[in-house]
Amino acid sequence: MLVLGLTGNIGCGKSSLSRIFNNDFNIDIIDADIISRNIFEDIDLLENVFKTFGPKIKNKDGSLNRKALGNIVFNDDNELIKLNNLTHPRIKDQIINKIELVRKSGKKIVVIDAALLIEGSYLDILDKLLVVYCDKDIQIQRIIERDSCSKEEALSRINSQMNQEEKISYGDYIIDNSGTYYELKKRAYEFIDYVKEKWCE
Repeated sequence: MLVLGLTGNIGCGKSSLSRIFNNDFNIDIIDADIISRNIFEDIDLLENVFKTFGPKIKNKDGSLNRKALGNIVFNDDNELIKLNNLTHPRIKDQIINKIELVRKSGKKIVVIDAALLIEGSYLDILDKLLVVYCDKDIQIQRIIERDSCSKEEALSRINSQMNQEEKISYGDYIIDNSGTYYELKKRAYEFIDYVKEKWCE
């Protein structure tokens, strides 16, 4: 089974490409963003987070105050590293478990969809990496329209991520999504044909 990583920066169309793979080709998608949002359902992890960051991130009902935690970690790189050290091993374990479930089902391909595949040190569990990118002006416009934000806010979000050129350098296959959705779909079909011929023998 081919374990394919799919990554790309904000506004480049990673989620659109992921949906095409799932809807048109019935490829199983493991969405790391969903796993990371649900990770705090793990009681042991949650208690470790409370111990590390203090009572100010705990709601009265004992749940996590995500906004308070965000205010801490996104304003201090050292605090973000602490949080990542707690969460990333759990996220990676869940991804590996899900890969094995797909493998047992007899599928030929599974896609790991994550914005931080490279930055989060997930390359060691992948067979191949697909990077989707687009022209920066188009990227900015998409973020402004999608998130109803200013150009400055869009640029801030872009600049918080790895440079597109650097991310592309890690890719085994690259898709340019600077065009229309129809063009992205066409490239997705070409890519899957290539995968079946070259990587799924």
